[in-house]
Amino acid sequence: MEAMAENPSNRLPGVPFKHTPQIIPSSSQIPGSHSQSQQHLYPSFLEIPDVSPSARVICEILGKVSPHELETVLSSSGIKPLPEIVEEVLKLSYGSPAAAVKFFRWAGLNQKHSAHAWNLMVDLLGKNGMFEPMWDAIRSMKQEGLLSMAAFVSAFGNYCVAGRFNEAVMTFDVMDRYGFQPDTVAVNSLLSAICRQENQTLKALEFFDRIKGKIPPDGDSYAILLEGWEKEGNVAKAKTTFGEMVIRVGWSPQNMSAYDAFLTTLVRGAQADEAIKFLQVMKGKNCLPGLKYFSNALDILIKQNNSSQALSLWDIMVGSGLAPNLVMYNAMIGLLCNNNDIDNAFHFLDDMVLYGAFPDSLTYNMIFQCLIKNKKVREVGKFFYEMIKNEWPPSHSNCAAAITMLFDGDDPEMALEIWDYMIKNRVLPLDESANALLIGLCSMGRMSELRRSALSMFDRRIKIFESTMGKLKNAFCKEGRSGRDTYDDLSRKWKSS
Repeated sequence: MEAMAENPSNRLPGVPFKHTPQIIPSSSQIPGSHSQSQQHLYPSFLEIPDVSPSARVICEILGKVSPHELETVLSSSGIKPLPEIVEEVLKLSYGSPAAAVKFFRWAGLNQKHSAHAWNLMVDLLGKNGMFEPMWDAIRSMKQEGLLSMAAFVSAFGNYCVAGRFNEAVMTFDVMDRYGFQPDTVAVNSLLSAICRQENQTLKALEFFDRIKGKIPPDGDSYAILLEGWEKEGNVAKAKTTFGEMVIRVGWSPQNMSAYDAFLTTLVRGAQADEAIKFLQVMKGKNCLPGLKYFSNALDILIKQNNSSQALSLWDIMVGSGLAPNLVMYNAMIGLLCNNNDIDNAFHFLDDMVLYGAFPDSLTYNMIFQCLIKNKKVREVGKFFYEMIKNEWPPSHSNCAAAITMLFDGDDPEMALEIWDYMIKNRVLPLDESANALLIGLCSMGRMSELRRSALSMFDRRIKIFESTMGKLKNAFCKEGRSGRDTYDDLSRKWKSS
């Protein structure tokens, strides 16, 4: 107790006290212990289906019994705190650290705790920001001969989550006092803990630069830093780190996560040309990334609307023997169509079956839409036949757009064929295409056909827009008295329908 009374502010974390502390602090030394035991009533564990009966009973006791009665009630429960029960209860007790400590002390009176139970207690205390009690637990583990690297990894992570990075680094520095010689695994664990926090990769780099002369880094060390730079979008730092990595650890397919992070940082940073140069080098080193990287990189380039670099990336991918899937083909075809590169879009459509990716409705409709947008009148008709032959018909919106474009492009017969196909095959809804057809017939002065089509649409309860009726009125009224009478008849039927 004398050790606990010392002011810890002047000590490095983990430096042993002058006096041996008790195995684990009493609940009176834990902030909020008296109120916590009254407030956290384990609201969620009862909903967990795989809680053992014994752990369930203990959790109920911890949630309901006051702190000064807890050990008595636990002892009278008749439950033997076997190691697996202790571990299970601790896993459920992260929200109630005061009660967890009380339970842990009581369970330790009956038998020694397992190493896993001690690690859970260290992690529980650290996650609740109770770092001095956490160190008491670490020292106790050392006394028991149960201390492992897992306890230090937990301390690294919890200090970093709390924003106490200097103390995380000092924890690393005192590991040797606890019988652990810091190694590359420990370095990587601390780097990972720092880099998991937002915008802290520079702090991780400071630690890395200090330690790399004493403890040789490996590919994972650089991968952690490169993933940090990727998350922060720091292209310059990523290039420096990657260059150092190649010099110190060389090229190896085992370092793929580092390569992925570096290349992704370049692509996201609008330096896809640099990424492609590196990919060419990596191909020669037999270190080319897998399909997942190429898929993610293409997604980024597509969002950037960068079709030229996406094509270069694609060529490297298929040239290395990787087979793109349908999603990737559709993404590329969509990008090409968005840039009106219809020739390359057709090239991809023709090639995809060779790689086992068969076009679907989206594939065909993107190309069809591009043809319509670029007013390729003859190609629209030809491609329409190919679509229905392969049983991937155009969407209703593409049909409407095609009908409008075909009338404007002086191919009304093809427009009527599309309309007839829609009727026969129930490509719904019909409203937009119906109005496009009527407006097209109006513009060409095909009045008798216009009248028949309008009557048929009224009978089918197809919605004709008021603006369309206005165009019909103008067209029919130009035909004189008979035209006005025809329009009046159509107008009555339109209103009644």
